[in-house]
Amino acid sequence: MKSVLITGANRSIGLELVKQLSQKGLFVYLGTRDLEKGNAVVKELNANGFENIKAIQIDVTNPDTILAAKNIVESEKGKLDILINNAGISGEFPQSASTTAINDIQHVFDTNFFGVISVTQAFLDLLKKSESPRISNITSGLGSLTLHSDPNWKYYNFKATSYVTSKAALNAFTIGLAYELKDLPFKVNAIDPGYTSTDFNHHSGPGTVESAATFIIKHTVTDDNAPTGKFFSNDIDDESEVSPW
Repeated sequence: MKSVLITGANRSIGLELVKQLSQKGLFVYLGTRDLEKGNAVVKELNANGFENIKAIQIDVTNPDTILAAKNIVESEKGKLDILINNAGISGEFPQSASTTAINDIQHVFDTNFFGVISVTQAFLDLLKKSESPRISNITSGLGSLTLHSDPNWKYYNFKATSYVTSKAALNAFTIGLAYELKDLPFKVNAIDPGYTSTDFNHHSGPGTVESAATFIIKHTVTDDNAPTGKFFSNDIDDESEVSPW
């Protein structure tokens, strides 16, 4: 049975990923900062027929919890097949490039960028023990520098400095990591689930968590011929579903 760790998985898109991957027969580590809340979520999921799910405490900004989570996965499974770096924050608004405090920007980067790097590096040895390791970094279309430079893009006027730059940095890290692992059986991609209705955006998005999770899984649970080092977006009206960087 393949195993997957999803950070920020106790609600919204992360929780839907847990449900759908459980139904696909994977063993799911539901990453959560608050273990008590995570266990309560798992109990409810079990009551609704979802199996092979375990809450695991992991705060992507806390190295001690990352190491403890890694040790649990290693002792129980000996390896990790899939890592979905889903945890993220939007930061406080407004986010002006000329006035947003450095501390506010750093706070968002700690989760959206440095947190992803910390978790990925910690679990890389366990992923290398998998026959088909996958790393999916959950990003946003707002991280596309190409689209942000196009006045005709529908989200052109949303320039939130902290969030947008953190996702652009995450995309750049994804490119570098995919290149570094290209000669191994890894598939490393940035995946934008699209503008989804969640607590994250006060349910302003038009997409559903079901659609978002399905899209992420489509580009995560892939075969050996799947691409690596790509930026897939659920908001791209193109058969390839590839977004410009």
